[in-house]
Amino acid sequence: MSIALEVCVSDVAGLDAAVAGGADRIELTSALELGGLTPSAGLMDVAAGAAVPVHAIVRPHPGGFVYDDRALDVMIRDIGAARRAGLAGVVVGASRPDGRLDETALRRLVAAADGLFVTLHRAFDLAPDPLEALELAVGLGIGRILTSGGAVAALDGADTIAAVVQAAAGRVAVMAGGGVRVETADLLVGRTGVRDVHASCSVPTTPGDPRVTALGWGPPLMRRTDRATVEAMRHKLNGVFAR
Repeated sequence: MSIALEVCVSDVAGLDAAVAGGADRIELTSALELGGLTPSAGLMDVAAGAAVPVHAIVRPHPGGFVYDDRALDVMIRDIGAARRAGLAGVVVGASRPDGRLDETALRRLVAAADGLFVTLHRAFDLAPDPLEALELAVGLGIGRILTSGGAVAALDGADTIAAVVQAAAGRVAVMAGGGVRVETADLLVGRTGVRDVHASCSVPTTPGDPRVTALGWGPPLMRRTDRATVEAMRHKLNGVFAR
């Protein structure tokens, strides 16, 4: 048995660091510091050549996940870009104003992604009833759910994640993500029973030229994927079943 490590990256340097560090799968994004937005078509094209499967997040803007028809049209076009690039899958989500999953919107997104692996992102964590959301995801044919158990950090939501894993009963993969740290990754797996872990494995970085921030071209603090952290996470997860 093994634990799959998915690393979210937002540029080519992060992609290379994650693959070299031992990631099993990549979630491709832009704006990692905003929780990840849809990557550019160019980045998708480059990432398609990676040695591991790459799944692009389809999230057109920061903030919540309530989308109107215009936003959904953009998302469907972005799914097409991921398909043309040759990526393995897409990561999607859509909510109703009350936090419940938007079945109508998700049905459109899943249909557009036909033939690609579909992961439901942490819009799942806004759902007031995670087990109801689970059944909706299963009914839509979604292949994987990313969740922190509704908490800021997955370890704090471990009990909810474990309940979702048990209720899923293998019908859909459940992946724990959100504030996952090397020091506690094995504890998270042990408490939840997940076989997939999602992490940024990133470290904070500041622009080398302070004018970049002063002129409004970037935030004062950004995140970059760190190969050593990926390697450490991979090593920690490898040890889960080695005891």
